[in-house]
Amino acid sequence: MSPDATMREIKAVDSENQKNLLSDSWRMYQLQKHLSAKDHPYHKFSTGNWDTLEVRPKAKGLDTRDELIKFYEENYSANLMHLVVYGKKNLDDIQHMVEEKFHGIRNTARSCSIYPGRPCTSEHLQVLIKAVPVKEGHKLNIIWPVTPNIRHYKEGPCRYLSHLIGHEGEGSLFFVLKNLGWATSLGAGETDWSNEFSFFAVGIDLTDAGQEHMEDIVGLLFKYILLLKESGVNKWIFEEICAIGETMFHFQDKVPPFNYVARVASNMRLYPPHDWLAASSLFPEFNPDTIQMVLLELTPSNVRILWESKKFDGCTNMIEPWYGTTYSVENILDITIQQWKDGAPNDLLSLPAPNVFIPTDLSLKIVQEKAKFPVLLRKSFFSRLWFKADTLFFTPKAYVKIDFNCPESGHSPEAEVLTDIFTRLLMDYLNEYAYDAQVAGLYYSVYHTSTGFQIVSIGYNHKMRILLDTIITKVVDFKVKRDRFSVIKETVIKEYQNFKFKQPYQQASYYCSLILEDQSWPWNEALEALSHLEADDLAKFIPCLLSRAFFECYTAGNISSNEAESLVQHIEDVMFGGTQPICKPLYPSQHLTNRILKLESGVNYFYPIQGLNQQDENSALLYYIQVGQDDFRLNVKLQLFVLIAKQPAFHQLRSVEQLGYITFLTKRNDSGIQGVQFIVQSTVKDPAQLDERVEVFLDMFESKLHTMSDDEFLSNKGTLIDMKLEKHKNLREESAFFWTEIEDGTLKFDRTEPEVAALRELTKKDVIEFFNNYIKIGAPLKKKLSLQVYGGVHSSEYEAVIRNENNCHSMCIDDILSFRGSQPLYGSYKGGLGLMKL
Repeated sequence: MSPDATMREIKAVDSENQKNLLSDSWRMYQLQKHLSAKDHPYHKFSTGNWDTLEVRPKAKGLDTRDELIKFYEENYSANLMHLVVYGKKNLDDIQHMVEEKFHGIRNTARSCSIYPGRPCTSEHLQVLIKAVPVKEGHKLNIIWPVTPNIRHYKEGPCRYLSHLIGHEGEGSLFFVLKNLGWATSLGAGETDWSNEFSFFAVGIDLTDAGQEHMEDIVGLLFKYILLLKESGVNKWIFEEICAIGETMFHFQDKVPPFNYVARVASNMRLYPPHDWLAASSLFPEFNPDTIQMVLLELTPSNVRILWESKKFDGCTNMIEPWYGTTYSVENILDITIQQWKDGAPNDLLSLPAPNVFIPTDLSLKIVQEKAKFPVLLRKSFFSRLWFKADTLFFTPKAYVKIDFNCPESGHSPEAEVLTDIFTRLLMDYLNEYAYDAQVAGLYYSVYHTSTGFQIVSIGYNHKMRILLDTIITKVVDFKVKRDRFSVIKETVIKEYQNFKFKQPYQQASYYCSLILEDQSWPWNEALEALSHLEADDLAKFIPCLLSRAFFECYTAGNISSNEAESLVQHIEDVMFGGTQPICKPLYPSQHLTNRILKLESGVNYFYPIQGLNQQDENSALLYYIQVGQDDFRLNVKLQLFVLIAKQPAFHQLRSVEQLGYITFLTKRNDSGIQGVQFIVQSTVKDPAQLDERVEVFLDMFESKLHTMSDDEFLSNKGTLIDMKLEKHKNLREESAFFWTEIEDGTLKFDRTEPEVAALRELTKKDVIEFFNNYIKIGAPLKKKLSLQVYGGVHSSEYEAVIRNENNCHSMCIDDILSFRGSQPLYGSYKGGLGLMKL
């Protein structure tokens, strides 16, 4: 722990904190901590910054490095640490390796630090906190300090209560709030817990109308809590939750080993050995008294309410010191909440009905032909069906994706917005019926794409067909409900308005996509179009949207080929069949494809722009190099370059130069067009300077490539080969891999084998040649695009760049749409129905 390393880490922590300063989630989290007992550790600043780690210690005559070493000496001991090793070797070999690697960790017989007592005393309860967020929108968080669930994890009191209070089916609290037009989402559960204290929170996203009915909403919540108390603890509900948890545990997907060992190591700190793997996934002991005990803690006298809205701007009188959140605090009495409860609407609240989506058939299909790759099972003028049987995971789960190609969906900003609202309304209409499916482990989503919309379902296959048929019926019978349209429109407007609060590096990524993607509309045009759209516009648009369509379906997992064909036939029948079908097949010329801008070789393009929120001091650079279309040999050269350069880039730009917390190098794929991008977000240097630092790094890296030993090169090549040969962990991962091939039109389902073969033949000379041709400064085939977002602290530098935009080495993009319209495009791999490669 050298002085230099300590200082670098202090700067990294400060940079991370700078990134979070305008994040509402961080701001409200710290506000809740701030409004707690000052002598409790929970009250403290949760991350740290330059002031806390450098300025204040120095003022007290302290050396931060000395304090770190002291902290280490006092708290780190082998008896307090837990280790999990995940590997293919036998246990004896693993044990030998652990003893060899970790024997030096000393055991000083330290005991765990315990902080008894709850963070909230009486003065911090029965309060209404009004806070001003950064983003548009209104949120309500109702919070109670409760007995930690970990003390009774086998009985799961918080799991039981969060299941009911957070339910979204008919009769639930959210169902009532949604029908009243007051809420767009609701979540409930334990948060910020330890062995000593815990909180139970109900978080509600409010509409503008809901903002005016806060008292009614809190009153309805307490009415529902009263219903739970009067109904008693229902054994059948507990058993249903247990059954779902048990099924999920036994058929859980494999996760990356890194995540798995981190989770188990954490469990070892919390649970006895026999529960290290299951942890709180299984809670078999029904104890109504324990559940009732926690339920009785959800009282008006034990509550704190955090209410967020920009409407409170100018009406607050306090400032949270670390993030600068303005807020006010009011005391609320039991009698006040009782009045809210009495005055709340008398809508019928009820407990949920039994969950009809819990799978009872968990048997595995018999796979006749064990194909390694998807096969084109069916093809017509209306659809294509890809099928991949499960030959790897052997779980009772399936994956279905249905991609509707609708030419009318993206021909204008209005069309794009209306398609988006259409898919959101579908999800809205489905919610109370299909919420149980998600609870039972059968997930679904409907969302718009650049060429139409998609329906996706993944989970237990037993009742998947019932769910998918219902979704298709909702599409076919779609009617615009004016009240729900207004709520969804309000939500979408706020999302567009909040776009300006995205991190600068996210804004840079957006501008990069807007430049490269031929069929994409600027967010501000979509916002402008949205402002004048009404329910009647959507009602007129939907028949046009569905008038001509083509759908591509991918089915995988524990599903038979006959079931897959039956599903597609059913969709064709209800959408394209009959004397007056709602859909007609596409003309060959109507098949939409995503085409990507082809940058000119040897030209350095750059696009400078001010960050949309000048209160954010961070600037960002996205340094993109376009390489070319999908090609096995070119792909692996690019991938090997990224693998070799990733760690040195991070070390130089983040660790050594301390440019910013967000610093990374990654491969980029835009509809089959391969490239590489450096992303850096910084307050210490402006984007033009960041661009220079990336180019200096590339100069440095060139010498590293030339001096790299053969052993190091072979080691990197072997690592990439191992990564490619690694099996997919689960059905979702495998399906994402194959769907990318279908979506891009490349259809190289077997790409692993030829890419590994190309890798094995690759030499260091080949990688150097690739670097010299495509990556290095002045490379003849280099196609560079520099996206430069200037934060508030670099506004003067932005003005200087704009004044000097004409320089001999780079071409400034003044207007994205004009530039995009003047450039050639790469051809698409994805042709029309008759042109599709098979």
